[in-house]
Amino acid sequence: MRPPALDAVTIKQYLDLGAQNLLIPMVDTAEQARQAVAAMHYPPRGVRGVGAALARASRWNGVDSYLHTAGETCSLTVQIESEEAVANVEEILAVDGVDAVFLGPSDLAASMGLLGQQEHPDVMRAVEHCLTAAHRVGKPAGVNAFNESTARHYLTAKARFVLVGADVTLLAQGSRALAARLAVGGEQ
Repeated sequence: MRPPALDAVTIKQYLDLGAQNLLIPMVDTAEQARQAVAAMHYPPRGVRGVGAALARASRWNGVDSYLHTAGETCSLTVQIESEEAVANVEEILAVDGVDAVFLGPSDLAASMGLLGQQEHPDVMRAVEHCLTAAHRVGKPAGVNAFNESTARHYLTAKARFVLVGADVTLLAQGSRALAARLAVGGEQ
């Protein structure tokens, strides 16, 4: 699940509902990555609020040792979406508890002054830099790439996973195709 922001309260709510894999957007620094890790874990490792008796994730206190083992069942992926994050990617990857990184080329392009140009060579080089850094430390890295040739390129550049479509775009494309097939006299 992808919470809307790096916010410990929201992260706790997602985890209490049973989410086991979180994707945290706009992580620019190692300190922010440490904050995300802390939000995922109960004390003493983290700051997650202890309300497990009321949480679906613990089956309302029905999971033995939940408070002590919950952190072992969750993974954290942080999103690298800015020039600052690219500059700090090695430090972000070094944070214990960051399991993977996910690159957002659209926001990255915007932060580089290249709005709407996620396939600009400078953006692609920045993404490749992050993919290489993650590969070097043995952590998975993924990337958005809705263009098939770009997706294949990133897969050869050490991306472990690539988002190649989104539900809303697939629905819109299918709806447009259906409307075009049913158009009478060129009207849509």
